[in-house]
Amino acid sequence: MERDRPTTGRVVERVLRLGPAELDLGGRVVRTWAFDGQVPAAPIRAEPGDELRIRVRNGLPEPTTVHWHGLALRNDMDGVPDVTMAPIAPGAGFDYGYVVPEHPGTYWFHPHVGTQPDTGLYGPLIVTDPADNGYDEDVVLVLDDWTDGWGRSPQALLTDARRNGMGGGAGGSGGMGGMAGMGMPSATEPLGADTGDVSYPAHLINGRVPSDPFVVSSSPGRRLRLRLINAGADTAYRFAVGGHRLTVTHADGFPVRPVEVDTLLLGMGERYDVTVTAGSGVFPVVAVPEGKKDPIAAGLLRTARGRTPPMGTRPAELRGRMLGYGDLVATDAVALRSRAPDLSLSMSLTMADGGRQWLINGRPYDDRQPLPVEQGQRVRLDLVNRSMMFHPMHLHGHSFALARGDGNGPRKDTVNVLPMGRTSIELDADNPGQWLAHCHNTYHLELGMGTVLSYRT
Repeated sequence: MERDRPTTGRVVERVLRLGPAELDLGGRVVRTWAFDGQVPAAPIRAEPGDELRIRVRNGLPEPTTVHWHGLALRNDMDGVPDVTMAPIAPGAGFDYGYVVPEHPGTYWFHPHVGTQPDTGLYGPLIVTDPADNGYDEDVVLVLDDWTDGWGRSPQALLTDARRNGMGGGAGGSGGMGGMAGMGMPSATEPLGADTGDVSYPAHLINGRVPSDPFVVSSSPGRRLRLRLINAGADTAYRFAVGGHRLTVTHADGFPVRPVEVDTLLLGMGERYDVTVTAGSGVFPVVAVPEGKKDPIAAGLLRTARGRTPPMGTRPAELRGRMLGYGDLVATDAVALRSRAPDLSLSMSLTMADGGRQWLINGRPYDDRQPLPVEQGQRVRLDLVNRSMMFHPMHLHGHSFALARGDGNGPRKDTVNVLPMGRTSIELDADNPGQWLAHCHNTYHLELGMGTVLSYRT
């Protein structure tokens, strides 16, 4: 697949150093792990056809990898320990190199070892389109749930989950809850009543808390492209910009027919690109932890003098028209060609042992039964959620289309499967290898909710 891609001849080089770091969160200094000492990492920017050469240096006290979320790469560059590569030992390094795929869009990178994704180890990867001039400014907004160095450590949370299980509720500052609200999805609770198990002491936009917010500075009338990335480990976000409507243009890097909404939900690992036409004044930019009682994440859009919104402001747009998957229609350029599936597979998503295990087809990741496919097949995957929590399911090495009769389902790589719900996706098996398919809740994956899409050789 990669060798057939057109190339620009350009090489983009970067060194990523993973190691301990200190982060100032509104005057509270926390110790965490980060790329090059900053959270989020500085964006990597490239164009389709560029060759990326990323030298990773592991300054952590434990092994690591880097995964390039959303990019359909060569299998050995995917960054999954013991599936596509041996983990990078402490003090060692690894050189990632690949040709950037042909789809411009918003992607990101993070480790794929243990609870490392619930630290400061994440950064944007932006594939730009030099022909896209439909906006005046390009702004990346990375959303994240934060406990490391403030509440309980991610590793302590995982240890607690293995001992006591996961299954609902809020449980104190950086704590696990018990079996709490078990309601099904509704208009007011679109992901169900139980959206996550970790209560986080802070939620961030670009590494900043509301008391020391990230500020988007612009001018009235300017068209802003906001690239939204949910880098959280256990939190979906409801996003809005006070006083503005959002025109959704891309989902998980792929273009969709523009649709105007007031607010949208991002599950863990999802990305949306939206454009807004900036008004005049100072406006709240808000990401509310969906279904949680945690403090909100908030920044500002400042285009003129004006009163700064009070901290904690929840704009009316949060209660306005919300984006649904049914609103998303792939553009003709990226729509998956209509074709009958050659193979249908099912992934049953279940909880076991009081939430101490999260399984796919009745098995934990360590005892997985791979999903066999052959190159060239059109594959239909039925994701069947038999639990009372939503699962943001992510497939490596491929994009897929949400299955619809008209063939116009949006192209994505991460999809929220609702409690007791079913979501069908279709993909072309065009990238041979061993590809992880998993829940992008960090703790659910660590408790077993992963498997492998395995190409027969």
